Amino acid sequence: MTTASWPPIRAELAGIEPYGAPQLDVPVQLNVNENPYQPSAETVADIAASVGEAARTLNRYPDREFVALREGLAAYLRSDVPKAQITPEQVWAANGSNEVMLQLLQAFGGPGRTAISFAPTYSMYPEYARDTNTEWVVGHRESDFAIDLEKARALVEETRPHVVLLPSPNNPTGTALPPEAVTALCEAVGETGIVVVDEAYGEFRRTGVPSALELLAEHRNLVVTRTMSKAFAGAGLRLGYLAADPAICDAIRVVRLPYHLSAVTQAAASAALRHAPELLGYVASLREERDALVAWLRGEGLEVADSDANFVLFGCYADRHAVWQGLLDRGVLIRETGPDGWLRVSVGTADEMTAFKQALTDVNGARA
Repeated sequence: MTTASWPPIRAELAGIEPYGAPQLDVPVQLNVNENPYQPSAETVADIAASVGEAARTLNRYPDREFVALREGLAAYLRSDVPKAQITPEQVWAANGSNEVMLQLLQAFGGPGRTAISFAPTYSMYPEYARDTNTEWVVGHRESDFAIDLEKARALVEETRPHVVLLPSPNNPTGTALPPEAVTALCEAVGETGIVVVDEAYGEFRRTGVPSALELLAEHRNLVVTRTMSKAFAGAGLRLGYLAADPAICDAIRVVRLPYHLSAVTQAAASAALRHAPELLGYVASLREERDALVAWLRGEGLEVADSDANFVLFGCYADRHAVWQGLLDRGVLIRETGPDGWLRVSVGTADEMTAFKQALTDVNGARA
C-alpha cells in the first residue's frame, strides 16, 4: 500500500515556501517599503471613532458595493491626477492590492490563458498566475531596468497574453514606465486582454513623471492599481484599489467573494481618506530622502537604479547576503531581493537613513 504525502496539497504547490519578507525585531526596519511616519493623533481618533460606529452594526453584513468608499477613492484620484477625472463606477477595492491582482487574474486569467511581465519585477506576480492556473511567461528588462518596447511587442505578439502586469514604479528597481510604453502595450494586446499598470508606489514618482491614470480614457483595456499601504501610511489597513473601465469592475464582481470588504475596513479606509493631506504630507520629504540616498550611494561607488518609488536598489556585491547580514548585525534590516548582487533599501526617516549609511559604511569598510 502506497503512503500518500500529507496534507494532500496540489502537486505544483508541494514543498513551496510561502511568500514573506523577514519580520525581525530590529531598531531600523527598511525592508518592506512602509511609510515610516505614523498617523497623527487626530487621524487615529477619527479612524477609531469611525470603526467604533461601524461596530454598532457588525451583526449585519457590510455594504457589498462599498459605495461610500468608492466615492472617496474616486475623489482622491481626481485630486491626485486631475486629467483622469475618475468616477466611482470606475473604482474597485479589495483587501490590499494583492487581492485586487488576484481577482484580476481570476477574472481574466485561468486555464488556457496567459499572463506576462518583465523581470526583474514583483515576486508575487508569478504566484498570482500559479494560484489561478494561468500560464506564466516572463520577458526581461534591459541593463538599466527599462523595457525595450520592440522586444515587449514581440513577446505580446508571440504569446497573445490575456493579462500584462506592468508595475510603475517597478518593484524592486523603482523604474517608472513612460506613457508611450503603456500605450504601445495596450495597443499590442488589443481587445483580447488587459494591461495592468501597478502604481503601488505612484505617489512617490518624481515631478514630471505622469500617472497611467491619464491614459484610461484612451484605452479601455487598461487597469491602474493603487494601494493605501505606502504613501497613505496604511500598511496595516490592507486596502488596495484600481481604476478601470466599469465593465472590468463588473467582471471582477463575478469572482469576488461575498462581502469581501468588512465594515471595519470600509470605515477605517474612508476615515483615512478624509485625512489624505496629512497622511500624504511626508511624501515630499521621503522623495528628498530618496534622492539624497541615491546620490550618497553613488558617491560610495555603488551602482544604483534610478527610483520613482520609496525605495532604492543598489549593488553590485559578489556576496550580497554577507552585506545583508552585516547590516542586520548592526541593527538595520533591508531586503535581499532583485537581480544577483543587488539589495533594496526602503526610504525611512532622516535618523533611519543616517543609521543605514553608517552601518553600510562599516560593512563595506570591513569587507574592503
